[in-house]
Amino acid sequence: MLSIHEVTKRRGSREILSGLSFEARPGRVTAFLGPNGAGKTSTLRILLGLDTATSGTALIDGVPFARLADPVRKVGAVLEGSGAHRSRTGRAHLRWVAAAGGVPRARVDEVLELVGLADDSRRRVRSYSLGMGRRLGLAAALLGDPDVLVLDEPVNGLDPEGIRWIRTFLRDRAASGRTVLLSSHFLGEVAATVDDVVVIDRGRIVAQGSLSEVVGDHGSIENAYFALTGGAR
Repeated sequence: MLSIHEVTKRRGSREILSGLSFEARPGRVTAFLGPNGAGKTSTLRILLGLDTATSGTALIDGVPFARLADPVRKVGAVLEGSGAHRSRTGRAHLRWVAAAGGVPRARVDEVLELVGLADDSRRRVRSYSLGMGRRLGLAAALLGDPDVLVLDEPVNGLDPEGIRWIRTFLRDRAASGRTVLLSSHFLGEVAATVDDVVVIDRGRIVAQGSLSEVVGDHGSIENAYFALTGGAR
């Protein structure tokens, strides 16, 4: 389980996050929605130990990320792009990540096949499209076969086939008892993929619950989102 409890983040006099509390549970896909600048990325960075909260806790199975005994097998994350050096091949990048995390090299071929990059694994990362870079980032996140996936805009840059593939993939992960937390601006895809929704605006949670609870009488997740956040800004 991912648990965010009363997380506040300040930078100087500016409050980025204000008392955020929510959970992402095993066996479910949870969407984390909000306009640009609402605080989504800041929250995910705190959860993954890349930034610190001013107050509050962000826990993975009851402990902060920094105290996980085997983080590569507990959490896989994709925040921005693939994180790969552009002069490396996709395969070389994954082998480097696997070695750093103590993951057997054989797992590299497994994840390349899983994300559909096996035929392009020997190409330089600089030649990859945005969608291929997304797939490479996901492959790196999956190396340790983690219990938890944290994904920032996972369908950005993917073609329709890729979007369908990742929808099925995330649903299968949840069905196997894993926890999936994703942020996305693709609201129609969110409606087809997720179980639970957390909506953040200006650093505060404005709604959370099951997809049906958040949609309520709005008729669609798009209508609910724009009503809750005042529309795109």
